[in-house]
Amino acid sequence: MKTIFTRLLLFLLTAISRLSWRKLYKLSDIFRFLIFEVGHYRRKVIMTNLQNSFPGYSENKIKSIAERYYRNFTDIIFETIKLRSVSKGELLRRFDMEMSLLDHYYAQKKNLVVVSGHLGNWEMLNLFASAKLSYQIVVVYHELANEIFEDWFRKVRTKYGTEMIPMREAMVKAMAPREKPFLFVLINDQSPSPEKAYWTRFLNQETGVFRGVELISRRLNAPVLYMGILRDEIKRGFYRSYFKLITENPKEEPTNGIIQSQIEYLEEDILRQPDNWLWSHRRWKHNRPEHLQPFQLRQEIKSE
Repeated sequence: MKTIFTRLLLFLLTAISRLSWRKLYKLSDIFRFLIFEVGHYRRKVIMTNLQNSFPGYSENKIKSIAERYYRNFTDIIFETIKLRSVSKGELLRRFDMEMSLLDHYYAQKKNLVVVSGHLGNWEMLNLFASAKLSYQIVVVYHELANEIFEDWFRKVRTKYGTEMIPMREAMVKAMAPREKPFLFVLINDQSPSPEKAYWTRFLNQETGVFRGVELISRRLNAPVLYMGILRDEIKRGFYRSYFKLITENPKEEPTNGIIQSQIEYLEEDILRQPDNWLWSHRRWKHNRPEHLQPFQLRQEIKSE
């Protein structure tokens, strides 16, 4: 019965993906009202996250950010569904990507490690990058528990050649030989195990951060770039992405220095567009351990 329901739902999602963008955003508005105004989906989590992150903001300003976030959240859901049927031309028109750093390193045939956060529509950016760039796009992700859903979304994510790697295989697959230079992409702002995380101040709170980008970039010893994703303030469903160099030589960086730079750049983008980040995630559900191991701190150590 569960399998039948899943297949019916995916049939519906595929049908929705064929709607025009205008109709899609009308559905997004209806869905936003139902889940946030009627269902109050994670509203307490969202408001708590915003209040703790911006303690100097007034209640009205917090509520304004939350209202804009609700729309962005459901827009991302329906934009991601649309990716099932979107044409390459449509997709390429919706992103403006700064290419200078990527072109610079591709001319040298260098692999790159790219780290970002849950800004804008990261799923759309993945598809855009694989359709636009000469690099092989390699993305580390969490697999879905439902195999039928996982297969449906994998087909969406890989339709233009992206290689999807489950997180548990990231270290091994990072070293796999490929026919052309690759971008190894990690989204690094989830909530990790507190005993394994790097701990720092982020958005006015003690925050644990996954260390995967630190370990993988050192293993590859490839340049590391931060990728920002900004939502167009006027045109709905349009985005701009850009890159900042964190380091060209990961092995020469202080332990956790790469992650610290990424977190600082991410915070700058969140402050610039606070409704553009994933506030409904329980990002701060773990407390900082009383005693931290040396690898959980930023240290002036040149290699691991």
